[in-house]
Amino acid sequence: MLPDSPTAREDFEWLKTEIEGAGGQATVFSASTVDAWSNDALIDEFRRTREESYAVLVREAEQLLKRRSVRTKSTLPERSLRQLKERLAAVEQVDFFGSAGRDRVVSLVQQLENRGSIATERHASGQQARAAYRGRHWVTRSRPGIDRIASAWLIRRFIDQEARFGFVADRGSAARDAVAFDMFGGEFTHRGQLCTFETLCDVFHLQDPVLTDLAAIVHDLDLKDGRFGAPEAATVGLTIDGLRLTHADDNALLDAGIVLFEALYRALQEARRLHGPRPVTRKRRTAAATHRKRR
Repeated sequence: MLPDSPTAREDFEWLKTEIEGAGGQATVFSASTVDAWSNDALIDEFRRTREESYAVLVREAEQLLKRRSVRTKSTLPERSLRQLKERLAAVEQVDFFGSAGRDRVVSLVQQLENRGSIATERHASGQQARAAYRGRHWVTRSRPGIDRIASAWLIRRFIDQEARFGFVADRGSAARDAVAFDMFGGEFTHRGQLCTFETLCDVFHLQDPVLTDLAAIVHDLDLKDGRFGAPEAATVGLTIDGLRLTHADDNALLDAGIVLFEALYRALQEARRLHGPRPVTRKRRTAAATHRKRR
C-alpha cells in the first residue's frame, strides 16, 4: 500500500509491466479506508517505521565516524559508505511523509564523504571502475527520453569515450558482452531514489560539481517528484519532447540529445565560473492529498 500519488502510480505501472512481461497478470487500483483505522493512523504508522529505520542508520554512521576518528591513519572502506548510502536511499524511497531522523543521517553521511581519506579512495575506485568499461557496447530501450539521453551523454563524456550505443527490446535480447542501462535488468538503472544518471555518477564516483546541477534536472524530470526544484527542468523537458518529435530514428535522436547535454553542461559550467554554485531547493514529500491510498 502506497499513497495515491503520481510517483506511486508510476512505480506500480512499472511493476505491472514487469509482471505481465513474465506472463503474469496484475491490476493497479486505488482504495479508500472503510474501517476505523483512520488516514492519520496510517500516516503515523508509516512515519514510526521510517523513524526507526533512520535511527538504525544514525547509529551505524556514528560508529563509522568514531572508528575513523580513533584510527586516524586508516581509511574508511568505500564499501561501508556505499552500503550506508544505499540503505538510506532505500528508506527514503518509502518515506512518503517526511519522517524525523532523515536529516541527521544525511548530515552524518556528508561528514563521512568529506573526510579526505574517503575522497582519495573514491577517486581511485572511480578510475578503476571506468577502466573496466572502456570501448564497450552500451544498450538501452528505444525512443530514449530524458534519463537515457542524459546517461548516454554522461557515459561518453566521463566514463567511456569510445562508447557505442544500441537499442534493444529488453535485457535478454542484448549481446552477452553489452552493457545495459536505464532498463529493467540492466547493469545501471534506477536505484532507490536515484535515477540512472545519478546511479552512474555514484557508481563511477564522478565528482564534477556541474554534474550535481545536471543530476537535479534529470531527476526532477524523470522521477517527477520535484525533489530538487531545478529551474531548468521544464525547459529541458520541452526540448527533449521536441527532439523526440523531430527524430524518428533512435540513433539520430540520441546523437541530438548528446549534443544538447554537452551544450547544457558547458552553459552550467560557465554559470558556476561567473556566479559560483547556486542554492538548490529540495522539496520534500508532504502528507497532502493522502486521503486516498493505493494498494
